[in-house]
Amino acid sequence: MRPTAGVTFGGRYELSSRIAIGGMGEVWQATDLVIGRTVAIKILKDEYLGDPGFLERFRAEARHAALVNHEGIANVFDYGEEEGSAYLVMELVPGEALSTILEREHVLSTDRVLDIIAQTALALQAAHAAGLVHRDIKPGNLLITPDGRVKITDFGIARIADQVPLTATGQVMGTVQYLSPEQASGQPASPTTDIYSLGIVAYECLAGKRPFSGESQVAIAMAQINDTPPDLPVTVAEPVRNLVLSCIAKKPEDRPSSTGNLARAAMALRRGDIASAAAAVPAVLGSEPLPPTMATRLMPAPGATQATTVLSTPNGANGNGLVPPATPPSTDAAEEPKKRSPWTWPLIVLIIILGLVLIGTIVALVVQANGNSAPATPSSSAPTPTQTTPPPTTPTPTPTPTTVAISEADLKGKTFDEAAQILSDKGLSANRVPGNAAPAADKVDVVYQATPVGNVPKGTTIDLTVYTAVITPTAPTTPVQFTGTTKPTVSEDNAVPAGGTFDVQWSSYSCPSGTTLDGYTLEATNATVPTGITGTTATLTVTGAAGDKVDVKYSVTCSGTASGFSSGMTTQLNIVTPPTNGAEGGNSGPGNGN
Repeated sequence: MRPTAGVTFGGRYELSSRIAIGGMGEVWQATDLVIGRTVAIKILKDEYLGDPGFLERFRAEARHAALVNHEGIANVFDYGEEEGSAYLVMELVPGEALSTILEREHVLSTDRVLDIIAQTALALQAAHAAGLVHRDIKPGNLLITPDGRVKITDFGIARIADQVPLTATGQVMGTVQYLSPEQASGQPASPTTDIYSLGIVAYECLAGKRPFSGESQVAIAMAQINDTPPDLPVTVAEPVRNLVLSCIAKKPEDRPSSTGNLARAAMALRRGDIASAAAAVPAVLGSEPLPPTMATRLMPAPGATQATTVLSTPNGANGNGLVPPATPPSTDAAEEPKKRSPWTWPLIVLIIILGLVLIGTIVALVVQANGNSAPATPSSSAPTPTQTTPPPTTPTPTPTPTTVAISEADLKGKTFDEAAQILSDKGLSANRVPGNAAPAADKVDVVYQATPVGNVPKGTTIDLTVYTAVITPTAPTTPVQFTGTTKPTVSEDNAVPAGGTFDVQWSSYSCPSGTTLDGYTLEATNATVPTGITGTTATLTVTGAAGDKVDVKYSVTCSGTASGFSSGMTTQLNIVTPPTNGAEGGNSGPGNGN
């Protein structure tokens, strides 16, 4: 089936206008005729329907996207195949692709790029937690809404870690300009693969161009493997530059350890907190400072040669910690005994006498104060210099508490203040991250996610994602309308025969941002109503007698909200005695479905 405006797929999705043409298919705006929702429908190109590989990748996109429920990943509602066509029904995201923005603006501000990095990394963290690697992060797959939110799309070539890959061994999948070195080498993709691609996207946003180019796809892939990226513009702050370059490191182990840490670093840099950014991604600080001894060798001061020699040759040092000159004058050494010989013995005798007097005085004082404990004084004072040796044992306990263990289970279910106190007791700090709307009032400000966890350095800032205020949708404002699709019809004076049936319909309801429509509930007096209604129409059967009235109203329920919300509007019908001759009024007759 060739997609054109007005064509309906799956009996419910009516195409209205084409949005874009991609590598695998076309994307159209469509209307879900059942619930009245506007959606995007992606239709696989006809030429790929005969290729089992492409068709399987298309099916995989539906399965993979359905694995992850995150506000930063476009929702997939439905998948189908009919009349030689395969289609995917997705959330219609308002806004435009990042690639379109870059074509128009070329270079984005640092703060805007950090926002994109943080949001994309958080969404990828949810995918990675589900065991899913996207493998094709690029500007064309990042949709930016008018309020700056990022939505990831196109999981068509994503890879689940514990499943057999869709591609043959050694086959390269992904857009080569954003391909990681390991992908270009035919090696398995990992979460750090997505970090690399996101780093290329960030580089392009800051520099206005991609870091690697070439005359062919192969040349670009080889550049990804071998070449060093050019420096970013000097207008980019050094910590931001270091973060982006760490993302596009050639070795996966040199990149940020996780997308969660990358998101934390980007958010910290966005608010100017370099210390927290470095705690999440140490490479933000760039090269580590050299040890003091190495710095002395690199920048020697005049006359510092002996000091360096002292550090390397501790044996033979004299009492002041210095080594005597290596080549003392031989003439002075020969004359020295002759100059000192007249005074040597008198000085020795004088020193001995003074020593005896000093010892005797100390002994006498101690004996007067402590009796027989006098011998303890000289023994305790004599070894005083040896007390300088124990200090080397004091640093031994210091390395052990540099990291602390933290478990997410210890924090989930606690209020933010309670969780922050737990972290403070462990030498950590807490950062409040607003999350989903609370399912109930008592869940507001309760932690449901914490990152990072495990063994973390002391002083690390832990992001605590908490439930925000309960969302209260507004009550529907459109009353129930009566239709004549089921006989007998409702007459012009709002009368319906006793025991008869009638149809009702109402306008589709849009739930607040962050929630989805769970369904509708009809309430009626003197009539039976169906249950489990997801559409906007229903058929009711009159149970009252002539003279009674039928009141009909409806309510809606949105996910993440406390309860349903009634339309608060009632439409009445008058029940009348059914005609005895079988006539049903108007131009309708028995069995007429119109």
